[in-house]
Amino acid sequence: MLSGMRGQEWLIILFIILLLFGAKKLPEMARGLGRSVRILKAETKGQDDSEKEKSEAGDIKKDESEKEKSEAGDIKKEEA
Repeated sequence: MLSGMRGQEWLIILFIILLLFGAKKLPEMARGLGRSVRILKAETKGQDDSEKEKSEAGDIKKDESEKEKSEAGDIKKEEA
C-alpha cells in the first residue's frame, strides 16, 4: 500500500498532517515517537538476551544432570 506512493502523494499527506497538528506539535510528536522506538528496541534486545541466558542455563543444567547420572552409574558399577 505505502510502497506504491510517489513523492507528490507523500507531500500531500505531510501537508495534511501539518494542517491537523500544527507546526509546533510536530517536533514534539517526532521526539515522542523516537523515544518510543528506542524503548521498544531496548526492551526487545533485553528480552532476546534473557532468552539466550535461559537457554544457556538450561544447557548447563542438562550437562550437570548428565554428569551426575554417569557418576551415579560409575559408583553402582564399582559396588557390584
